[in-house]
Amino acid sequence: MEAALQRLNDTLLSNPHVVITKKGGGWITLSPLEAQAEPPQLPQLKAAVRQHWSMLNLLDVLKETDLRVLFTQHLRSVTGRDHLDPETLQRRLLLCLYGLGTNMGFTRVGAGEHDDTYRDLLYVRQRFISRENLRAAIAAVVNALFAVRNGDIWGDATTACASDSKKFSAWDQNLLTEWSVRHRGPGVMIYWHVDRKAACIYSQLKSCTSSEVATMITGVIRHCTEMSVQKQYVDSHGQSEVAFAFCNLLGFQLLPRLKGIHRQKLYRPQVGQTEAYPNLQRVLTRPIKWELIAQQYDEIVKYVTAVRLGTAEPEAILRRFTRTAVQHPTYQAISEVGKVYKTLFLCEYLQRMELRREIHEGLNVVENWNSANTFIFYGKSSEIATNRREDQEVAMLSLHLLQLSLVYINTLLLQQVLSRPEWQNRLTKEDLRGLTPLIYGHINPYGVIQLNMDTRSRG
Repeated sequence: MEAALQRLNDTLLSNPHVVITKKGGGWITLSPLEAQAEPPQLPQLKAAVRQHWSMLNLLDVLKETDLRVLFTQHLRSVTGRDHLDPETLQRRLLLCLYGLGTNMGFTRVGAGEHDDTYRDLLYVRQRFISRENLRAAIAAVVNALFAVRNGDIWGDATTACASDSKKFSAWDQNLLTEWSVRHRGPGVMIYWHVDRKAACIYSQLKSCTSSEVATMITGVIRHCTEMSVQKQYVDSHGQSEVAFAFCNLLGFQLLPRLKGIHRQKLYRPQVGQTEAYPNLQRVLTRPIKWELIAQQYDEIVKYVTAVRLGTAEPEAILRRFTRTAVQHPTYQAISEVGKVYKTLFLCEYLQRMELRREIHEGLNVVENWNSANTFIFYGKSSEIATNRREDQEVAMLSLHLLQLSLVYINTLLLQQVLSRPEWQNRLTKEDLRGLTPLIYGHINPYGVIQLNMDTRSRG
């Protein structure tokens, strides 16, 4: 803390992007990030993908992913018995996942040009598709995506992940649906964990008022992929002093984009240093209570270990440490630890524009993921039309798997285009920065549209 505060103090006056004013007893002002240069070659690259592959059906994208990854092998019968031949089962599983992931339902999917009826699909859904099986299939696709990525195009193996939630409308007869003040409507939230190149490693269904901090921690420690998360980008709703403490003690950095940066304060590392760091005096506050941390250290480790090992859910642990429990000594100690790590983060955040831009770019990726949800989950006005918690989670995981398959296939398509001689060494630094496999201008999510003027509807 002393070193971080000293560096910020020494560089503050020469930093034109950060100003501390007298307003409100100490007001931090940050200049907005300057717009980066537009990637010059990405529009031509997307046009090359559309020109070569024309319009791909979303169902074919899901099929091609399964033929390469074989994720349907993870969708095993919950009864342990299976009387369907493998080809029929694979076809029906893909149709079920497509109907669930697009929210079209089995009635419309069963009316397609195939021999599988609504009852056939319903049987496969009830017998083979569960939350645990879908999570195993998702992990298989994520690991396969990491394996096929070309490091020269996408960069080295990523250890940074961004998380955010998106509200989905849902029937209001179930206990999970709540009125969202932020989004002004009833529904549920789906919380996504997405890496810097649009690979979503984990998803969770939550209520609108549940803790985003607990959900974020759960995703980092519960995902079953090969990714090692060392940096976690969140917005203001996904951070708190308790979150800073738990995240750093669990072994990864919490990097939030703070909305109310002007209100933030820096804590002093020691007592009796009232004259230290003269350039930061307006935003400095009381010293850290190190003796309280030392007294409660064993209790802090106990709670963190329970979260790490899964013997307690983060939601249950963090529910104890809210502002209603300010007299709890362990809460006070964890809050002190969080103040330490938050001060360290703020010192680096204010000092380095590169860090602020990195966090902003990471959160833009998960915002792009959220925007693609509506493109894929278009059926029934994107409303989750069920009251059962398990069915809601299955719909969420099917959407996750379908969108992840799109990212997997797009990664292969982009790499194939960039391997051609005319694209060698053509991408600039700005192009590589803005390149993402989450594009869907060449995707048809609605199926084959047929029009025969020689036939008439019956009746």
